[in-house]
Amino acid sequence: MRRSDFDITDRIRVTDPIDVGDEVMRLYRGLYPSATARPIGRAFRDLSAFYHGKHPDYHACDTEYHDIQHVLDVTLAMARLLDGYARVRKGDAPLPPAVFSVGVIAALFHDFGYLRRRGDRRHRFGAEYTRTHVSRGARFLRGYLPRIGLKQYANIASQLVHFTGYERKVESIRLRDPLLRRVGEMLGTADVIAQMSDRCYLEKCRDRLYPEFLLGGLTRRSAPGARTVVVFESGIDLVRKTPGFHANATKRLDEQLHGAYRYAQKHFRSRRNVYIEEMNKNADHAKVLAHAPADSALRRKPPRTLLPGLRAYPGDHVIA
Repeated sequence: MRRSDFDITDRIRVTDPIDVGDEVMRLYRGLYPSATARPIGRAFRDLSAFYHGKHPDYHACDTEYHDIQHVLDVTLAMARLLDGYARVRKGDAPLPPAVFSVGVIAALFHDFGYLRRRGDRRHRFGAEYTRTHVSRGARFLRGYLPRIGLKQYANIASQLVHFTGYERKVESIRLRDPLLRRVGEMLGTADVIAQMSDRCYLEKCRDRLYPEFLLGGLTRRSAPGARTVVVFESGIDLVRKTPGFHANATKRLDEQLHGAYRYAQKHFRSRRNVYIEEMNKNADHAKVLAHAPADSALRRKPPRTLLPGLRAYPGDHVIA
């Protein structure tokens, strides 16, 4: 049985930056045996320091859904998509080692915008940045890449992360180079397929994502006539609406991100796409839950990655 803190293949512990970093480095060196991997190694070390509260400027991560497991899982998926592209690109542009590095680093920090600065007095929880976290992450990357020797890609990386969010429409993202747009589409794809294929995806939606949405102001929206419409009334309501989100995500993968998930099959050298298969299983299970008692079939225990004693949300973690 697949373990809850391991990747889709049950081989890589995606709660551990060292395990994921070693696998990403293995893929990188397989493609570019003579190129330096120093920026990637530095980025993994820095990510661990940021998320574990060891950086002087930022609090530790306090978002339980958008935690270090999520970003590491996305980064591993991104490296696999890049590897699949590079190995079976046919007539497409070659993938330089620096662009591979930038794609991986953008994945590592794509949700950095949830981290709070230590001097932040306006927000108590990182989830309060839900609506603007992508733009915050983009600003961070513009300043971060020059520090690790990738200054020429700083603005590009700040555009790439917008493929993971909804602050901008994909077609409005300013990347004219077809290769860089394809890397952005891979990043947006990795974000979708990694989280939605997570073994504990539905439990995380109920117990972790809904509270983040609540703090971020996404559980209600304004409607004409000064009305307020409830989008998600509870954690289990979010789970029951997952099949609809799955349908929209599938459409996004195919139409806006142009089927970049197929590079996973190239990476694994398989006709099967294990990410898509597990996504579909989660969506099918959510359909069953639409007609079942709230907690009757959601019993998996996601790993806890936050620092001991750190509260992710006010009140109880489970809001059913």
